[in-house]
Amino acid sequence: MEAFGGSVRNGILNLAIKDEHALYSCYMPFVKNGGLFISTRKNYSLGDEVFILLDLMDEPERIPLAGRVVWITPKGMGASRKEGVGIQLNERHSAIIDKFETYLAGLLESGKPTNTM
Repeated sequence: MEAFGGSVRNGILNLAIKDEHALYSCYMPFVKNGGLFISTRKNYSLGDEVFILLDLMDEPERIPLAGRVVWITPKGMGASRKEGVGIQLNERHSAIIDKFETYLAGLLESGKPTNTM
């Protein structure tokens, strides 16, 4: 997963999720309205508004999502942690959260490490 941000404010991030394991590693179910961790080297601050263009597995079209930065993993956190940001999705994206959880049925309770926890 690689993301490329635009400007620090109102940034655009691209995210390609190819399978359930990639979705599991970046999905943040503990964030209100759901969230996604996106690996990026761009500098963001908590609260920055961002726009995500998501390529999700077998979905025929890119999915546009909006949200704000609620998590930052800076460079140098160790080999087990990817540098990047966690994005809290806007309330209007509840349908995509339902889709994420359908894809992740059985995996959410596995206790396997993710990019955030």
